[in-house]
Amino acid sequence: MATGKYPSGIAILYPLVKFRTIKIPIPITAVAKTSGVRLWTARTNAIAPRRYDLRLRPDLAACAFSGSAAVAVAVSVPTRHLVLNAAELAVDGSSVRFQDLVPSEVVLFEEDEILVIGFDQDLPIGEGVLKMDFTGTLNDQMRGFYRSKYEYKGESKNMAVTQFEAADARRCFPCWDEPSFKAKFKLTLEVPLELVALSNMPATKEEVHGPLKTVYYEESPLMSTYLVAIVVGLFDYVEGSTLEGTKVRVYAQVGKSNQGKFALDVAVKSLDLYKDYFATPYPLPKLDMVAIPDFAAGAMENYGLVTYRETALLYDELLSSASNKQQVAITVAHELAHQWFGNLVTMEWWTHLWLNEGFASWVSYLAVEALFPEWNNWTQFLDETTSGLRLDALAESHPIEVDINHASEIDAIFDSISYDKGASVIRMLQSYLGAERFQKALASYIKKYAYSNAKTEDLWAVLEDETGEPVKDLMTTWTKQQGYPVIYAKLDGRDLHLEQAQFLSDGSSGPGLWIVPITSCCGSYDAQKKFLLKGKTDKVHIDGQNAGGEKSENCWIKLNIDQTGFYRVKYDDELAAGLEKAIKAKKLSLMDKIGIVEDSYSLSVARKQTLTSLLRLLNAYRDESDYTVLSHVTSVCLGIDKISVDATPELCRNIKQLLINLLLSAAKTLGWDPKDGESHLDVMLRSLLLIALVKLGHEETINEGVRRFHIFLKDRKTNLLPPDTRKASYLAVMRTVTTSSRAGYDALLKIYRETAEAQEKSRVLGSLSSCPDKDIVLEALNFMLTDEVRNQDAFYVLGGISLEGREVAWEWLKENWDRVLKTWPSSSLISDFVKSTVSRFTTEEKAAEVSEFFAGKTKPSFERALKQSLERVRINARWIESIRSEPTLGQTVHELLQHEL
Repeated sequence: MATGKYPSGIAILYPLVKFRTIKIPIPITAVAKTSGVRLWTARTNAIAPRRYDLRLRPDLAACAFSGSAAVAVAVSVPTRHLVLNAAELAVDGSSVRFQDLVPSEVVLFEEDEILVIGFDQDLPIGEGVLKMDFTGTLNDQMRGFYRSKYEYKGESKNMAVTQFEAADARRCFPCWDEPSFKAKFKLTLEVPLELVALSNMPATKEEVHGPLKTVYYEESPLMSTYLVAIVVGLFDYVEGSTLEGTKVRVYAQVGKSNQGKFALDVAVKSLDLYKDYFATPYPLPKLDMVAIPDFAAGAMENYGLVTYRETALLYDELLSSASNKQQVAITVAHELAHQWFGNLVTMEWWTHLWLNEGFASWVSYLAVEALFPEWNNWTQFLDETTSGLRLDALAESHPIEVDINHASEIDAIFDSISYDKGASVIRMLQSYLGAERFQKALASYIKKYAYSNAKTEDLWAVLEDETGEPVKDLMTTWTKQQGYPVIYAKLDGRDLHLEQAQFLSDGSSGPGLWIVPITSCCGSYDAQKKFLLKGKTDKVHIDGQNAGGEKSENCWIKLNIDQTGFYRVKYDDELAAGLEKAIKAKKLSLMDKIGIVEDSYSLSVARKQTLTSLLRLLNAYRDESDYTVLSHVTSVCLGIDKISVDATPELCRNIKQLLINLLLSAAKTLGWDPKDGESHLDVMLRSLLLIALVKLGHEETINEGVRRFHIFLKDRKTNLLPPDTRKASYLAVMRTVTTSSRAGYDALLKIYRETAEAQEKSRVLGSLSSCPDKDIVLEALNFMLTDEVRNQDAFYVLGGISLEGREVAWEWLKENWDRVLKTWPSSSLISDFVKSTVSRFTTEEKAAEVSEFFAGKTKPSFERALKQSLERVRINARWIESIRSEPTLGQTVHELLQHEL
């Protein structure tokens, strides 16, 4: 294989002229910098793959693979060049043929991951077969065709796994690696005889050749390259089937298959549910789900062969927590929704990623709500909405539909905007259109674009045709522009005046203007109003006896009922006081109680209201006992606690005590020990509150956690420390560890080394760096670099870093940056390092220091994460200035504490 320049005169796609196909007789080195996004045939379909016949031979001992490809290619215009994607592959130039034609050159442009095959004559019009042989490495980067390590009978072994989304199929075989180039795939694998070999389709036959076997698979339906999947290793499985007879299996490491039973049950029921919801049967003859020990993401929806982190698929009744059980259900439902929304109907280009992820996230909650109604799942959906709102309030956010100008930029948009905001605006649209009309329209969309590709506009067109509503005009304001509005609400007699402005956490207002579905009620949920706010201002006439200044406890007005809209509301003082009374009187829904506290917190961060008023509002939640509400109240409390350390050191202790008091009553009611017959949500609430009280420094909780930990050490089988309270106990231990008294740290390391359960390992890793002792934090960070910690698990350590350890973590990152960048090249993983170390700071000086360090070091894979982290630092700095200038904060904290006494 040669390296060099594109042949002059080759037709390529040039992004700076909006993807028009043009002839540019200039060297590739001048063009590659801007042409590495989409292949030159992408807009013309002049050359397109129709069918891949792939044969792969992974060598697990040598961590390498070899392969051959025969690709049926349709040629519709005269050309002498084939341009496709390849990366980190060695293509045998002498093996390349197109029909009987021998190429004059085979050139790989590594930086742009493009393979150019040139011929001395035009290729024949019609369908021809491109053949080639190639080799590659089973890398350790959890992308492309890679290796994952596991233990079997005390011996370390490798398995071979694929992870191709977004643009890494090219690391396994040369291909047209873009979602719009759908083709059929027929795979053949040569693997050791004793191993399980899985792919998207069922195996048709096996041939044994000594220690090896050749496995042949059915040809797939049309699908995108990023959905092709292969897994080779030692596994056990559990099996079930849908009502239609589709075989479903969950594969896990030998000895762990029973932990797949819960996910299997969820999967079987989800497939049946989605078949009815989308009015389309599951398209493939089987579905396999596999737990992978090393996996960068949470899971991947490969057609018919879904891969997962172990923590996202496996559940053990004795060893896993209630929150883990819930996460398994949500993740399985999410990935299986993709079999329709993403795999059967695929986005046309990564600009429309949200069509995959936003819909899968939304539908997963619909499925789990149907399967486990006692979990109150739609109320928990507000966790997703909150995450989307917080990220989208940054100036360094991005629209749901974001232009992608290079393949290296794709991974960076797998974030809370594509997932959580995407899902939330879908919920908003469903609420506006009505559930039945929305479902019918989605089913029509799936049928119309099955085995094809679609853009966001295609979905809006179907929804408009089915409902007669102005869906495109409404939703374009939410998908094509960044951010969201805050609605300012002011009562004047019986008229409620509304004004919208783009909400930004830095306190400024952006230029955005949205068509906003407004819902409202007054004093009761019985009578609700709905309308579209299309301009900057409008007003609503409030009907009913409780409007216009009546001073009863029923005098309250709530906008954005049940938080179905993706926006915040800033009430005037009179309206805010009414809602505070309604919370105390338990007049509001769980969702509305969540929305009010989340809006108030974010408005305080943005300096649109005071911390003083936020603390008074929080006091209204002191008798709350519901998990879904307290999970948000707790998050707000921890956010206030962190900022108060830097903002008001003299008040920090009193604020901390105020927050502890707010949570303590519910925590004491639940206690440490599980109770017979208690609900799933109560089990989760116990864990939530104990962890929060430990983080807030509540001595009684810390001491009890430490006591239970020492008993647990003597007998690991004791029920005194069940999985749901274990994390609180581990954190309590780490709050007491010092360099000179490190027994607790060493004991946790021992637990980590002795357990084979991924959930338990994650609990320990998330605790090690939470110590106030800076030397111990440094030791935990260095431990993360050892072979004892899988690269996928680094974010647990990073997420646990104590406030006292933030400076140590920053210095550590600077010293180890080159190693981190090399070890964690994936954007999601490298972004975790940046966000976890940078976002904890609260001064302009630190922001300047971070900017200076990264000057000249930024790459597309983490550039957005860095900008967002720096923005958060500056937002915190301004919030602190605002808090310090509040004249009545100290007095209010004192009054609230005295009131509790």
